[in-house]
Amino acid sequence: MTGPHIRHETTRTRRYELAEGDGVVRKCRDLAQRALSEWFGAAGEPGRVPVEDALLLVSEVVTNAFTHGGVPYELRLDGSEGRLWVQVSDTNPVRPRPHGRHHPSLPSGHGLYLLERLAAAWGCVPRARGKAVWFEVEVTARPDGTDPARSPTGRARSGVRRDGPGPESDEADPA
Repeated sequence: MTGPHIRHETTRTRRYELAEGDGVVRKCRDLAQRALSEWFGAAGEPGRVPVEDALLLVSEVVTNAFTHGGVPYELRLDGSEGRLWVQVSDTNPVRPRPHGRHHPSLPSGHGLYLLERLAAAWGCVPRARGKAVWFEVEVTARPDGTDPARSPTGRARSGVRRDGPGPESDEADPA
């Protein structure tokens, strides 16, 4: 990635055109971190569980797009009312699916498992140029002070998978 090209930016939506190259995953994490900090203030700063979960998931989804999805061409970030919605579009129309049972001791194969465990919701939608994998993470703390990414037992919540677009998506493929 020679550098992100911002195609559309409003107060709460950012789209970045992706290109192949060294450091694209790190760059996407940096772009997501910048958006989290700007949109959510202290709640979007590094070190908070929801922020770290969101950044990990950005890394996983972008990595999976490069590894399994053909060529990723867009990172979209949307922020609204305490939630971050992330979408990564790639050129492969094949939906992501687990390749057997999750094995934590293996060095790879954790992306979909992490989406299930850490995202409030996630899914995949077809696009004119392939597909888009999206996820949503709650960023701000609840009024009672509890961390939205953890259950009362302290364990991560399981995500809800949907096959349709996320709540803040537009159906049009901007490409």
